[in-house]
Amino acid sequence: MDAFFELAQQALAAGPVGRGPYADGAYFAIDETYPNSGWKEYVALTVLNGRIASVNWSAVNRNGDDKKAYDKAGKYNMVRFGKAQDEWYVQAEKTENHLIATQDLKAITYKDAEGHTDDIAGVSVHVNSLYELAEKALANGPVALGPYANGGYYATEAEFGSSGWKGFVSLFVSNGNLVNVYWSAVDKDNRDKQTVAKEGGYGMIKASPIGKEWHEQAAAVQSYLLSTQDPKKISYKDDKGHTDDIAGATVHVNDFYALVDQAMKSGVKKY
Repeated sequence: MDAFFELAQQALAAGPVGRGPYADGAYFAIDETYPNSGWKEYVALTVLNGRIASVNWSAVNRNGDDKKAYDKAGKYNMVRFGKAQDEWYVQAEKTENHLIATQDLKAITYKDAEGHTDDIAGVSVHVNSLYELAEKALANGPVALGPYANGGYYATEAEFGSSGWKGFVSLFVSNGNLVNVYWSAVDKDNRDKQTVAKEGGYGMIKASPIGKEWHEQAAAVQSYLLSTQDPKKISYKDDKGHTDDIAGATVHVNDFYALVDQAMKSGVKKY
């Protein structure tokens, strides 16, 4: 809410402008899957008086890190390791400012299939994802503001279980809403359980009464929390933590919800 009022003050200070074509409100869109980079990109927009007043283009990884905050803390280092002309967050902000200046999702030209452009001075990263996600966000329509503090959250179990896995959960909040959830685990070789299961190395599907591998059931649990937006909205049918609330999941989910609660209580990640 503070950000909204700050934008309103800036708009008043700038003086009257013509009303833009968009409905006022907050907008959001995020990629559906993690790419090879490990960063799932997202865009959050705020529209005031029909005009795009703010743009936040960033990404979240499986640990719940926000790419901009992670980069500003000196942990991404695109200049040092990639010999880029500027850090990623600086180039992202220049791209955001370009969209705010043009107010036009079509006012961008690409010079290659990867989505690079010569339209924005000082920007060498691909920018097509920002424009594609912004278009998707506006098509989705305004979202209601939720109760949670924006940012990434993370919690992990203290020890490896008898199964050899140590569970963890990451959450990401934008506009006060849970927008990304990742539930997995690591083994002593630091392998990710969802990845191992996807690659056929876990083998739950052989014994699964619903014919689903562990990562598929984990995805169903993640989606359920995203739909309810409430870590308390779950009921268990036994003391092992199984539930009938989630279609597509016969695994126990009490550990997941305990980690979600732990992550939320720990607060937004700091760097």
